[in-house]
Order: sequence, then C-alpha cells, then structure tokens
Amino acid sequence: MKKPAKGDYSEYFETYFKNINDENPIELMESQKIEMLNLLSTLNETEANQSYAEGKWSIKEVLGHLIDSERVFCYRAMAIARGEEQSLPGFEQDDYVSAGNFNSRELSDLLDEYKKVREATIPLFKSFDEKVYDRRGVSNDSPLTVRAIMFLIPGHEKHHLIILKERYLKK
Repeated sequence: MKKPAKGDYSEYFETYFKNINDENPIELMESQKIEMLNLLSTLNETEANQSYAEGKWSIKEVLGHLIDSERVFCYRAMAIARGEEQSLPGFEQDDYVSAGNFNSRELSDLLDEYKKVREATIPLFKSFDEKVYDRRGVSNDSPLTVRAIMFLIPGHEKHHLIILKERYLKK
C-alpha cells in the first residue's frame, strides 16, 4: 500500500509519517492494539497516573489522547471519504486532555475504550477502496487525504509508544 505523498497532509504531521516505513497501516493498527494493551495492562493505578516530568501528561492522559485523536481522525476520514467539501475543524489536544479527566478513570476502563475504538477504526479503513483513499479534503485549513489519515493513525500511535517506552516505562 503506497504511502501518502507530501501535499496530502499538513507539514505538522510529518513526524508521524517518518515512524511508518513500508508497513501496511491496517496491519500495523492491529499489531499496535495488541502491543498497547500488553504494555499498559500490567500497570497499577498509581503507575498509570504518573508522568515523567512536571507539566507532562500522565500515562492515562496519553492513552486518553490517543483515543480522542483516533476518533477525530476517523471522523475526518469518513467525512472526506463521503465527499465533505467544508473545511473540518482542528482540535487543541491539551484542552481535550484536560477536559477528558482521564486520571479519574480506571486504567482498565480506558484500555477497554481504546480497544473498542481501534476495533471500529480498522473496519472503517478496510471499507474504503483505492479510489476513496485518494479523496482530498481540508482539515484545520490544510489538505488531507483519506490515505494520509490511514497512515497518520498508526504513525501518531507509534510516536506515543516510543515516548511511553523511553520516558515513562524505562526500567
């Protein structure tokens, strides 16, 4: 499956596309689900509420951010796939995390939600044909294709998995 071309997405997302090589994004989403669940399911509530530095998100907040972001990305993909011509709004990740109140929730509940969101994401992208992947829309005043979003989701998660492993869970 070919990667999106520059111009199919905002330059802001470039760091996430660098995380994906020649991997199939749908297969990567499936394997990431297993990896994330295995990585975080062994933590207790105290560990899940920790952050690696003052002012940084906790592990639960990172997980909540991944859930929120994936939902937003999927909405954008569906809207563009269906021919939406209006510019789709951006979102302020820090405001979403703050309003999400993730630290007050049980880690097991967040992991279950993460799993269900991912299990809804995969069939959405599998439902699109090659023509749909190249449909172009506008999000946050930047071009965006369905293909770019399909690669963005696992690239974004890979970015956060690296941070979780290097800064939060190093032992």
